[in-house]
Amino acid sequence: MNASKPSPLTYPSHADIHIAQRLAAIVESSDDAIISKDLNGIVQSWNKGAERIFGYTADEMIGKSITQVIPPDLQDQEPVILGKISSGERIDRFETVRQRKDGSQFHVSLTISPIRDPKGNIVGASKIARDITDLRQSQERQELLLREMIHRVKNLFAVANGVIALSARSATTPKELAATAQARLNALSRAHELILPGHTGDESRTVEFAKLVRMVLEPYDRGDEHTAVHGPTLKCGPSMSTSLALLLHEFATNCVKYGALSDPEGTIAVSWEIRGDVVAISWAEENAVTRSTTSEKGFGSFLVDATVRSMDASIERTWTEKGMSISLKVPLHRLGA
Repeated sequence: MNASKPSPLTYPSHADIHIAQRLAAIVESSDDAIISKDLNGIVQSWNKGAERIFGYTADEMIGKSITQVIPPDLQDQEPVILGKISSGERIDRFETVRQRKDGSQFHVSLTISPIRDPKGNIVGASKIARDITDLRQSQERQELLLREMIHRVKNLFAVANGVIALSARSATTPKELAATAQARLNALSRAHELILPGHTGDESRTVEFAKLVRMVLEPYDRGDEHTAVHGPTLKCGPSMSTSLALLLHEFATNCVKYGALSDPEGTIAVSWEIRGDVVAISWAEENAVTRSTTSEKGFGSFLVDATVRSMDASIERTWTEKGMSISLKVPLHRLGA
């Protein structure tokens, strides 16, 4: 009986070796984190992209649990991920938050696939992690700008309606009404230009605060001294004049919709004084029944508060039976003039 011959040993071809080396080079040079782990979540490989993104070296992570880079409040994600991988499921572009070695957290997109041995058994998972912090911040900025645009458009319609109603109170003929409303809408357009970034193109230009206040209030001027503006000479640099114009425009818009500018008897007083290293600005409405005293904060309030924070300033709003009073305190050195 002839003895069976042992099967000849098979060696990888040069082509296979070349492909493996090429794949290894791609993994190692990738900007994304490319990681492998077993079904217990223990890291088996950790490329340079993972070192860059997470801050841990390969020596620090291989043999350690992947939960080391998962924030404490998201630890329950890993058992779910391993469960899906064990059942052969692929997880594609799962957006979540992960944690760097220094403790900082960032947004990440994960793609996780099962790893199989030569017999087809699932023995682990390969994970590609992409830092999408910049993308998320860009999306948030776009959403914020869109919300601001919608808010401003709504406000412009409300203010235009208020300007027409204001003009109708004193006009005696349709021609006079049209002329008055047109003049006020033109003034509103000039005031609105103040809140557009880079509206002057001259970074050295300064604006007198009194002139800025009067320009914002000009569309609502009835010529009967129902608005008062007074304070010491104060100059603002381009950046601060834009921020202050935005705040004053928002105050005036709310005043048209809910406050003194919506009432024929309403009056507004804007004053300011220098107190040491702070400019104290007061916006006071009187002789008007306030239409809204709701504590609910809409996008307008968000826009005002964000602008105030950017100026390192503080703001206090007080509702009274006769209207609203606003106190704004701005560091003197921030005026930039």
